[in-house]
Amino acid sequence: MSNSGMKQRLHDDMLLALKARDEVRKSTLRMALTAVTKAEVAGKEARELSDAEILDVLGSEAKKRRESVIAYNEAGRAELAAKEQAEADILADYLPTQLTTEEIAALVTETIAETGAAELGPRGIGKVMGALQPKVKGKADGGAVSSEVKRQLGA
Repeated sequence: MSNSGMKQRLHDDMLLALKARDEVRKSTLRMALTAVTKAEVAGKEARELSDAEILDVLGSEAKKRRESVIAYNEAGRAELAAKEQAEADILADYLPTQLTTEEIAALVTETIAETGAAELGPRGIGKVMGALQPKVKGKADGGAVSSEVKRQLGA
């Protein structure tokens, strides 16, 4: 077994879910481990992912679930939306706490001030996004951050 703490935790939790007959948790964690394994063999040579890289994989899997929830709800498929939401909730247990809308707005305001992008208006979007990226990585949806930057810069 790998020595990655995150991968081991996912594996151990999947076994606990199996013993507890928690089907949704078991299948979600199995899917997450499969996604991690796929990412490990995706490059030129197979390698072990770091915990940070595993979080990236889990984050993108959670994002797929959230997008599916919206799509299923719009299509009137409540039962499928509920299943995707349950999976997203399980994945969220492993991810950093997501920033609230208010926290995102405050970070954007602060970053605009730091970068001096206010006087650039819409032309400052790239500069602000670049400075914001490390602060919000894995903790906020890129689209939400981008639209807040555009709103504050009057784009």
